[in-house]
Amino acid sequence: MGLRKKNKSPPVLSHEFVIQNHADAVSSLSMGLLLGLMFEVTAKYAIMFITVQYNVTYTIDDRPEPVHFYEYGPKDMATIFFYMLIAIILHAVIQEYVLDKINRRLHLSKTKHSKFNESGQLAFFYLFSFVWGASILSAVRRIHNKPNFVVERLSTFSYVVSVVLFCFICFQVKFFYICQIAYWLHALPELYFQKVRKEDIPRQLHYICLYITHISGAYILNFQRLGLILLVPHYLVELIFHASRLFYFSNENKQKGFTLWALLFVMARLLTLTLSVLTFGFGLTRAENSGFSIAEGNFNILTVRFAIITVCKLLFNFKLTRISCLAAICLTQAWMMWKFINFQLKKWREHTQNQIPKKKTNTTRSKPSKKELNKANFVNGAVKFEESTSPRKRKSKVL
Repeated sequence: MGLRKKNKSPPVLSHEFVIQNHADAVSSLSMGLLLGLMFEVTAKYAIMFITVQYNVTYTIDDRPEPVHFYEYGPKDMATIFFYMLIAIILHAVIQEYVLDKINRRLHLSKTKHSKFNESGQLAFFYLFSFVWGASILSAVRRIHNKPNFVVERLSTFSYVVSVVLFCFICFQVKFFYICQIAYWLHALPELYFQKVRKEDIPRQLHYICLYITHISGAYILNFQRLGLILLVPHYLVELIFHASRLFYFSNENKQKGFTLWALLFVMARLLTLTLSVLTFGFGLTRAENSGFSIAEGNFNILTVRFAIITVCKLLFNFKLTRISCLAAICLTQAWMMWKFINFQLKKWREHTQNQIPKKKTNTTRSKPSKKELNKANFVNGAVKFEESTSPRKRKSKVL
């Protein structure tokens, strides 16, 4: 019996070694932070990485129980770092135990293999974030519907405006934003760990940076709840797109999900446009606290809204004045719809080209030459005559 060939392990600290063992190294680091809670000396430092910081407690006359809210601060960077490590571990678990096993059965090409892994990871994340965000919105809405609470609903769209102007956030909202920022930050080193192709890196960097910028901007500028309202439908649309792409890779005939995605994409853009106009075009201009105060977390001034215009291109549209607000939103949504229409037209052209039947080419047989006929008549050295070319039998002359 021949000896089994053992796979050579890559050299320590080489690129291949880091890529193969990055999940183990990250899990060891996260376990070290958790073990820091066991000792009194390191507990005060380890707790910054694990728990949510900046708790603020308020007592209200009408409520016997104190109300707990949270603010943001520089210690949130440590918490984001820890949950970024957790996101890397979960990414490796989903890749190894779910996506790789499906890839072995499908036998996809390299291009489809990378797209399948990307859609699989994002589909898990969008599903989890959509369910979590929708539950938070329903819980926050029930709290705001209670009488004599901190913020009252005064007009048709005052709910959206009130939650924007309310600077303190509950635990679930803050933890949601920390996990969102941590996930999109973990996507940057994953481009190296997953060996993403050079052709796909600019496209993925584009939307990763957009998510980080928009979610961080909403978190820092105290627009957390408006951002949450806009993120939930957006994540639903993206979930349908990536789930449809997964089904398409398994069976190319399954394309009905893309039709549903196209319809919901347009509706999500209209929802983003409407809420942004109502909130920043009308709601914030009528707000009483329209001054600038870092201590109170109030950034409702024209210069801040103007600065956000240059950054926000996808999800959030915060504007300068009523006219510039509408103009900027229309231009942004028009750019997104232009890309969407071009994508749909490209797919439509490819579909129509595949449906056109190929023209039947009339192949005319050329007459064989004399040499070819002579060669065809000789089989194994003997002369072969066809019925039409067989020689006539000579009649014997009777003498």
